[in-house]
Amino acid sequence: MTTQNAVISSCPVHRAGSDDLVDLVGPTLYAGDDTYAVWQRMRDHDGLLWHQVDERRGFWSVARFADVDLVLSDYSLFTSERGTLLNLLGTDDPAGGTQLAVTDPPRHTEMQGRLKKALAVKAVERQRDMIRGKVLGLLEPLADGGVFDFAQAMLMLPIAVIGTMMDLPKDDWEWLTRMNIACVAYDDPDFQDPADPSMTLTLAHQELLGYFQDLVRHRRDHLGDDLVSVLISTPFEGRTMSLGEILSNCYSVLLGALVTTPHSPNYMMAQQIGTGVIEEWAAHPEVGPTAVEEALRLASPVHHFLRYATKDVEVAGTKIAAGDPVVAWLGAANRDEREFPDASKFDLRRKPNRHLAFGAGPHYCIGHSVARVTLRVLFEELFQRYENFSPAGTPERLISNFACGYKRVPITASVRTRPGA
Repeated sequence: MTTQNAVISSCPVHRAGSDDLVDLVGPTLYAGDDTYAVWQRMRDHDGLLWHQVDERRGFWSVARFADVDLVLSDYSLFTSERGTLLNLLGTDDPAGGTQLAVTDPPRHTEMQGRLKKALAVKAVERQRDMIRGKVLGLLEPLADGGVFDFAQAMLMLPIAVIGTMMDLPKDDWEWLTRMNIACVAYDDPDFQDPADPSMTLTLAHQELLGYFQDLVRHRRDHLGDDLVSVLISTPFEGRTMSLGEILSNCYSVLLGALVTTPHSPNYMMAQQIGTGVIEEWAAHPEVGPTAVEEALRLASPVHHFLRYATKDVEVAGTKIAAGDPVVAWLGAANRDEREFPDASKFDLRRKPNRHLAFGAGPHYCIGHSVARVTLRVLFEELFQRYENFSPAGTPERLISNFACGYKRVPITASVRTRPGA
């Protein structure tokens, strides 16, 4: 099939000429910190690694920054339209060509035009007061001094912000969050369908698309300035988008917010309490912009994106055949010492910091400005109003090979006697 420098297979897992066994597809690897060591070995390997999943499916892995950047940026060599996630490996994504995430330019460029403008930083900055209000409401329980599950609050933050921007009924927010988590962590028992865990992803997709179908049908007769209305009224290829295109992109916008926003603050409370980083950030609020980027880099909220080679190509001295799947590991790239000196260190003032937490190229996260403004407001309010952060239990990660984050981070904190001091 292709020239292989090494082999990793999933069942049983074997790497040619080595005893270090690893399964890159199963979600259990990502439930702990072992991932970092695996990614280091992948970066250090001379060439790319081939991962054999079963008798008919496998993929190449890219883990170095330059290689991941190339695979995500050059859509002429690596297409998104066959699917972008490992759970669809071996089958073509039915949303290909209709959803932004699985549509290549030039259709992608035209499809995202009005939505990209609505989510540009100037438009988001006008929503800063709304965002601040949502943040303060979610952080309020910290003030009582008891145990506070920071992760649960942060998992609700994206829907509080993007749900407002999409004009989604507040009574639906908790359910929408749970359904979206089920889409990216369908192997996690806390989010599986109790009647049939194996159908969790399918049922969550059906529920969400059905929800948006009802919403869009109603919103078409009640257009406003919300993001759903933007999608409904977007001109595309000489027409407005079809119902299927609108539904698919409503789902994508909501899912993107949930995946990108909560996991860097959860990372901070799960891994940086006691290191001195939080105290230094609080004492020097002017580092906020660079510190937020560093939190995004080290948290790397998305583990992977999948692409398919459009033609024979060579990456890192490895020949990849046209049609071969290639998985880009974002978290591995964001800790590459070739790009980030002292890459495992949290540097509050790191510059430059061209991390890949939001991807790269034409599929760079369309909601990155929403996430960045939200995170800057969050950390500003969190560190101005609270101090003495302490763990109050063991953090628990989401069980997912896609979303890199936490589902529980119990902490305690106290109110600053002099806010901002």
